[in-house]
Amino acid sequence: MYNVFHRTWWKNNESWPNGLEPHAGRKTHITNVGTQEEARQACKEYNDTHNPGRLSRKAEFESL
Repeated sequence: MYNVFHRTWWKNNESWPNGLEPHAGRKTHITNVGTQEEARQACKEYNDTHNPGRLSRKAEFESL
């Protein structure tokens, strides 16, 4: 079983170059799936249909 979620990888901080500080944000649940292949597909679908924006919000997964 795999948990699919999204989070940001940067946070705004004007003290850092380009105003961005590396920061793994809070995990926001998308879905749970049964196989690693389904998890990869769910991440791909999310990332293909959502703009990551300035803070680089992207889907990923973890084993439960």
